[in-house]
Amino acid sequence: MINPSANGWIDKFFAKNQDNFIDFKGDYLSFYESCRKTGFIYGYVVNFQLKENLNTTKWSYDEITKVGFLNTLFSIYSLENKDVNSKDFISSVYRFYNIIQPENLNFIKKMLPEGSHSSRLEKVIDDRIQTNQNTISKNFSHIITNALLFIDVLAFHYYLKNNELDSDYLKNIESDCIKIVSLALKTKQNKSKYDELLVKLFENSIRYTKFSTIDSIEFSDIKLLKYTEILEKLYLLDMAQMALWSDEKLEENEIDFLKNINADLGLEATILDKSINDINFFINQYKAEIPFFNFSNPIKHFYDQANKNVTKLIIRNKDRLTKEIKESGELMQLLAKSTRKDLSKEEKKKVKKQLLDICKTVPSLTIFLLPGGGLLLPILIKFIPQLLPSAFNENLDD
Repeated sequence: MINPSANGWIDKFFAKNQDNFIDFKGDYLSFYESCRKTGFIYGYVVNFQLKENLNTTKWSYDEITKVGFLNTLFSIYSLENKDVNSKDFISSVYRFYNIIQPENLNFIKKMLPEGSHSSRLEKVIDDRIQTNQNTISKNFSHIITNALLFIDVLAFHYYLKNNELDSDYLKNIESDCIKIVSLALKTKQNKSKYDELLVKLFENSIRYTKFSTIDSIEFSDIKLLKYTEILEKLYLLDMAQMALWSDEKLEENEIDFLKNINADLGLEATILDKSINDINFFINQYKAEIPFFNFSNPIKHFYDQANKNVTKLIIRNKDRLTKEIKESGELMQLLAKSTRKDLSKEEKKKVKKQLLDICKTVPSLTIFLLPGGGLLLPILIKFIPQLLPSAFNENLDD
């Protein structure tokens, strides 16, 4: 029995499955459609690219995702290489991550100075599928963070084909993913604040580039012609599908948007039809198991839960927060001002920076410093004046 949380699990996985891997025989479309069926594309792994599936009854969701991630990387490696063995694959993946994550690998080398490539790769994979440790957002953002894991697979494929990795490749494809999601949500006729929150979830899940604003993005800003690989094209199309599926129903203008994406990617209409059918089938089949889709409006549910949890944190740390905010005169003034009118962009930056400084000094508030924590900060800013009214009353007339 493999334990994906125990040291040596990668070597054990390959030893146990030597003759169990699916041979896609150079068919990239078949490989990608298999990635849909396993759930890897959609950020929720339900099975693997193996002839006989594994018993995962005792595995956590993170453990299943780790094995699914390794399995998918091995499949793309096998597509690009005739003579395949696990040792060469592990060395190749290790070299790949040494290019895109040199700082992290140097840290791992210090932790495991005598470690093999496979033991170090275990640490890398731990880091890659590290869903938000922030329990407020974990169940709802992991499906998005893990859906973006396929970018690693695309980059590894690029590296295998070219024996190098263009420094802008990861930034470009990640940026285009967020642009497509943003534009997909802008096409909705009945927009809500929860659609904006979905974009923020994506923004807080990106790894390689900083994304500033989506407000001014137009369809013409996304240069899809530069994508020539079928895997890239299908993935970008599916990311648009995921965004639009958030309300379970495709309106006519949303279908038109998908048709435009499909056409710009140079894909046939039948490809779009299959993409729509595949995501509908997968989510309807596994909806009850996926936290993100367990509610009539999953984004609204996330927002409501986040509100409740942030409120509890503020109440628990009321005295400490009041003391720290009072000692920071400028922050006090700006928060009080925010209850009466919108702050300027510069003022908002100051509030964010000073609040994060305070969060560093209060142990239970350090969750706002973790991945995904930036998503929750506006909720903190909104509720502080409401939950600590006595601290702000004296400033309202300033």
